[in-house]
Formats: sequence, structure tokens, C-alpha cells
Amino acid sequence: MLQASLPIPVLDLPGATGPGRKAQISRDDIIQAALKLVGPHRSVSSLSLREVAREAGIAPNSFYRQFRDMDELAVALINLAGQSLRQIIGEARRRSHNGSSVVRSAVQAFMDQLRSDDLLLHILLREGTVGSDAFKRAVDQQLDFFEEELRQDLIRIAEAHGTGLFEPALTAKAITRLVFAIGATAMDMPHEKLPELTEQLVVMVRMIVTGTQTLAISGSPDLALDRV
Repeated sequence: MLQASLPIPVLDLPGATGPGRKAQISRDDIIQAALKLVGPHRSVSSLSLREVAREAGIAPNSFYRQFRDMDELAVALINLAGQSLRQIIGEARRRSHNGSSVVRSAVQAFMDQLRSDDLLLHILLREGTVGSDAFKRAVDQQLDFFEEELRQDLIRIAEAHGTGLFEPALTAKAITRLVFAIGATAMDMPHEKLPELTEQLVVMVRMIVTGTQTLAISGSPDLALDRV
């Protein structure tokens, strides 16, 4: 899911290269090196600059020609993870033709990424809980992007099917935060347990959707609760 960008050359300084080291390096090269080092039990925040430079095959000083520091690299990884996941889930939603299948397709695409080899979703989920304040802000920004895209989709689906929609932005936030919270707990689960969790998550999201449709009719959460 990584989109290659044009390589940014590094000036070849005397003594900057050595055996096994590259004379030129791009931001994407460094990002790819960092991705090779992270894993289900290794967060971006635990990586050292020297580790990443060694994996990328560059001198440590060459790192600074592309990133100011490791925090900037970590934020770049978080942003990349968010962009990649939004593309995957967005495509899954667009392939669906009705409200119920949209929920299942999007949730299934999300859960499938937990088993993906690229680990981008793991980065997004883990850095939101164990990273620095800068990392958490970057994750929150990505969640905001998810919520806005989902809000637009919810409005589109409601208009297409003539169903009500109460507080679209709040509905999108409830769904997004629920899915990511469940995803964070599911990262370390055995893969054979994920299908059952996926089904549960589909039902939970549909409960939220049904609730927002009911609230659109009643016009007030208090009135809707009076009927329960």
C-alpha cells in the first residue's frame, strides 16, 4: 500500500559512505527500513536512529537529510498507515451497494489488515496508546480523517435509502472509535479468534447505525430512551 515518491538524493560527502552503505537515500527508503524493524511486539517509538540507518544501509548522519529526528519519522509512518488504511476501507465501502453490506465490508477490511504482513494498522493502533504525545496527536488526526470520510458515507447511504441520520459526525465518531478500540485489543489475539470478533463488531456497528436511525425519528435521545 506504500506509494513510492521520487527519491531525494543525498549529497555524497567524503567519508559518508562505507562498505554496504548507499551513497543516495530517499525518505521512502528510510520508511521501508523502519517498517522492517517494527512488528507486533515492537513499536515505532522503541526504534533507534542507528538501527534504522543500519537497516537502510546508510550512515547515521545521512538520516538527517530526510528527517529532522526519529519523531518526525514516526509521524510519517503513522500518516502513511492512516492513508493506506483509509484507502483500503474506503474501497471496501464503495464496492458495497446497501447499508448492511457496507458495514460488513468495511469491518472485514479493517480486521483483515490485522493479519496483513505490512503491519501498518498495527502501527496506527499501537502508537495511539504507547507513543509520545506527538505520536498520539498524529494518530488522533488520522482518526479525524476516518471520521470525516465515514460521515460523508453515512449521509450518502441515508439519502440513498431514505433513512434518517441523527448527528452524522457523532455517529461516525462512535463507529470509528469503537472499531479502533476493538482493533487495539485484537492485535495480540490468535488469528483463529478474529472471525468471531469480526462478527461481533459487525453487530455492534449495526447497533449504532440502527440507533442513529431511531434517534432521527424521535428527534431526541431522551425520547428514544423513554421507549426502551
